[in-house]
Amino acid sequence: MKIYFAAFLLIAGLASAQEKPVKWATQETFFEDLVGKPLPEFHGLTVDGKKFSSKQLENKITVINFWFEKCPPCIAEMPALNKLVAQYKAKGIRFIGITHDLPANAKRFQKRNGYQYEIVSLTLDEIQKLNINHGFPSNVLVGRNGKIIYATANISFSDAAFKAKSILFEEKLKTEIKNHPEAN
Repeated sequence: MKIYFAAFLLIAGLASAQEKPVKWATQETFFEDLVGKPLPEFHGLTVDGKKFSSKQLENKITVINFWFEKCPPCIAEMPALNKLVAQYKAKGIRFIGITHDLPANAKRFQKRNGYQYEIVSLTLDEIQKLNINHGFPSNVLVGRNGKIIYATANISFSDAAFKAKSILFEEKLKTEIKNHPEAN
């Protein structure tokens, strides 16, 4: 009798577990899970070889782009990223590009391609320890309070596959600026 009762409880538990929707792990669910979490601490080097720390971003609204030189989608989104810089840098927003490329290589790339973000080089291991990018490119919006507001893969206002999420990214940026005018 005890065996039947235990089996009944097990089956009932499995049945009720199946009623809950399954959240499959995808790049986007990974990004969704970042919302509200603090930006992890990191240290790297600028393209000029100066030390950089995430502490330099405290009390700043920050847009972080994870990229590397030999990443075609990363390069393809750079004109859209540069437009964001042109529109919002004067409002006190920090734009940081994080790469695993060496600082000298990143500097040459930046000069050759006109990428407008401040570039910080980290090792690939350091980038993985951050655990906030899930492939390249990744874009993360961090609020003035140091918490992640939104994250997405590619930024493109013309490619239909990315346009809606890019518009949402920019809308969340505008909202953060509006809610924190003292960041200007």
